[in-house]
Amino acid sequence: MPENRASTCPAARATRLVSRRVFVAICLAALALATGGIPLHAAEGISLRVMSFNLWHGGDAGRQPLAQTLAVIRAAQADVVGLQETAGLERDGQRPDNAQRVAAMLGWHYHDQGDRTGVISRYPIAGATPREWGVQIELPDGRRVWLFNAHLAYTPYQPYQLLKIPYENAPFVDDAAGAVAAAEKARGGQVERLLAEVRAVAAQDVPLFITGDFNEPSVLDWTPAVARAGRCPVAVEWPSTRSVMAAGFVDAYRQLHADPLAAPGYTWTTTTAEDDPKDHHDRIDFVFVGGRKTHLKAAQIVGEKSDRADIVVAPYPSDHRGVVVTVALP
Repeated sequence: MPENRASTCPAARATRLVSRRVFVAICLAALALATGGIPLHAAEGISLRVMSFNLWHGGDAGRQPLAQTLAVIRAAQADVVGLQETAGLERDGQRPDNAQRVAAMLGWHYHDQGDRTGVISRYPIAGATPREWGVQIELPDGRRVWLFNAHLAYTPYQPYQLLKIPYENAPFVDDAAGAVAAAEKARGGQVERLLAEVRAVAAQDVPLFITGDFNEPSVLDWTPAVARAGRCPVAVEWPSTRSVMAAGFVDAYRQLHADPLAAPGYTWTTTTAEDDPKDHHDRIDFVFVGGRKTHLKAAQIVGEKSDRADIVVAPYPSDHRGVVVTVALP
């Protein structure tokens, strides 16, 4: 049957055009409200996945081939990774730089920070800060971001000191004040040196990231509620993460998973049971986001089992779970 073309008269066409424009305007207004007044393409920007990953003696200690370490990074779909414990186990009196090997196998860029830490990136590394805490990454659109990576002192380890778990001949502590004092003595100088280099580039007004194995829990995790639930012995305002947050950074995982009871995000450890009396599971690996305005989209744990990791790789090559964060740069 021929279609009814009565609606093709000029007046009808004009009415339909106006209605269409009104509908589009309403949709755009709703979209603007949903994105905080920013058009969708501007709100999304470039998506960058930033990861922190302790390799566990270069990926060798878990007795897995180095390809399994690559599998973790690939599964995380990371773009840039702050690595800790980059040196492999000793061979012929030498400890190989497995971070360099990983970067070569991926076809990525690599910067050796020294002291068994390094940064690998699918994008070019344009430079570094004087003491190597931070590297500058050049993104595909020409913009640059800074990533700082740290492996803070592993001993004395205050959760063990509080729980009276012998470790590295460290003395026990009896309360939160003692734990904070011991943590400040162990890592306070490192954190200050790190933040001094962060402050030196902050005037560039670009996105800043800090990745690292802090060997210390988050100030947001050992809360009174968590202590009452028996997940930690006492509430503690851990100083290392507190200092980083006071410098203007956001703890990305806890920003998107606010309740430490519902989402503990444990990164330490994959090697013992959570009820093991000789250990204590915690979140000690972090990605912090700061600097110029960014849109935090996701924060995920990478590990060996689905009840503790959002991204699962098995067999898993490290004693630390990784953390990967997705950020849109408007």
